[in-house]
Amino acid sequence: LLKNNVVNDLVLLETMMDNVTGRQKDTCVSVRMLALRGLGNIASGSPDKVRKHGAKLLASMVNGMDDKDDPHNLVALEAMSSLSKLLDHVEERDIQSMLLHIAIRIRPFFDSEQPELRQSSIVLFGNLTKFSQGDGEAFFEQIVNGLVTLLLHLQDPKPEVVKACKFALRMCGPSMGCEGLCEMFLNHLREERSLHYGEFMNNVCKHLMQKYPEMLNRLVSTNLFYFKSSWVDIRAAAPMFIGFLVLHVDEDHCQQVDLDQLISGE
Repeated sequence: LLKNNVVNDLVLLETMMDNVTGRQKDTCVSVRMLALRGLGNIASGSPDKVRKHGAKLLASMVNGMDDKDDPHNLVALEAMSSLSKLLDHVEERDIQSMLLHIAIRIRPFFDSEQPELRQSSIVLFGNLTKFSQGDGEAFFEQIVNGLVTLLLHLQDPKPEVVKACKFALRMCGPSMGCEGLCEMFLNHLREERSLHYGEFMNNVCKHLMQKYPEMLNRLVSTNLFYFKSSWVDIRAAAPMFIGFLVLHVDEDHCQQVDLDQLISGE
């Protein structure tokens, strides 16, 4: 019902929204999950009301992501999916105060064993970048924190996760402060285009080390974490990523890398 604009004609929306919001404290996980789905559907049924009640709806989604009694993350999954729908209609001032909290909260889901959680969290991260201009430096940190993961998951075994990573990286490109990198993401990560991963990563690392050589150790350390990934293609991609980084960094920055740590793969 909330997905249909009939709620506007019947002047029912506010009453229904209050009732559904109240169900977020229900003891049943499925009820809490469906409550969030209903609130997310307002983006389809009454987008104007999303603008009016944006702060309240966003708070519901953040609460859903922080649900402590959700062992299979069903509520968190619905919260991320619904939040992506709402973001097209909320006022920027309503999302700004929650932007970093959401970005930090969803980051662990990028590596979830559940492909739906990987996909939904990565798509949401891409959608959040639309609002990053107001807090550029802090959100840039979040992009850097997630960059290695997004690039490695271009080798994810699930096509829907690969598609999500392409979207998120295209969205992150303009905030990276590197025109060459942004162009690469836009040109090579189009949904319909197949990707020559090795060649692509070689060029990505070249741009990264030209623009941000001081990030070398940080990028290497994050890649080391994936040497023990349960996904074989991602395990293979991580050392290749490090190899290209070291190949393109100038000598002055090479001492950043702890060779003992790198050789032991830990």
